[in-house]
Amino acid sequence: MRRHIYRALGFIAVGLGAIGAVLPIMPTVPFLLLAVYFFARSSPQLEQKILDHPQWGPQVRDWRDRRAISRRAKTMALGAMATGAVVTYLTLGHPWYWISVAILVIAGSWIATRNE
Repeated sequence: MRRHIYRALGFIAVGLGAIGAVLPIMPTVPFLLLAVYFFARSSPQLEQKILDHPQWGPQVRDWRDRRAISRRAKTMALGAMATGAVVTYLTLGHPWYWISVAILVIAGSWIATRNE
């Protein structure tokens, strides 16, 4: 029973990661890290599939093995969040863009201070 719950949570995390791949304000890799955690407890094949992915696998392995985010990944993440804040400003305006700015400041600060 527990394996099925972990597997379902893993698929949910992958789905959220997929959404994050197309939405600039939502992250991808943290959800994939969560999916790897759940799949490690339910399906080693699915865990390996994420780790072997050509785009996301290296980032997930870097974090899992060294707790590190590459400089390129940091730059891309901060750029995507800044783009999301600008898009929010242009489409929704005041006061909604402050939510994007807050996410950028909080998450961006965390990302920028992680080891490489």
